[in-house]
Amino acid sequence: MHLPREMRAQAQGLSWAEFAQRFSPTGGPVRLGSWESTDLGAGRSAYTATLALGDSITSASATATGPIAALTSMLYDAGFQLEILSFHQQRTSGGIATFVLCDHDGDRRWAMAIGDDCILSSLSAIIAGANLLHS
Repeated sequence: MHLPREMRAQAQGLSWAEFAQRFSPTGGPVRLGSWESTDLGAGRSAYTATLALGDSITSASATATGPIAALTSMLYDAGFQLEILSFHQQRTSGGIATFVLCDHDGDRRWAMAIGDDCILSSLSAIIAGANLLHS
């Protein structure tokens, strides 16, 4: 995989297992369950999700121009604020890899996820970023 330039130094010398543990944690306070969207026209969609936040499961919704904006809005409303500073995607043999640089109050972390499509990969990377910043 070609990593974003800014991420390379942090990943240098890591095995795949170490890389995945550092940038794509499987545990943390936020987990994404279901995800649905409904086109509203004029470039906007209504999104609904099931989020596990700590020990509770909740439904979340947002109207946005895309899934990334919708998920970050849902996370903000749930108290897991983050800003996406950099976003990179590439096709790999395992699917689509998404790399995001996330920030919360000056704490910046790279997160990564691999998914079957661009949207699932993006959502998973953002959840990984939220878990890195809020664990």
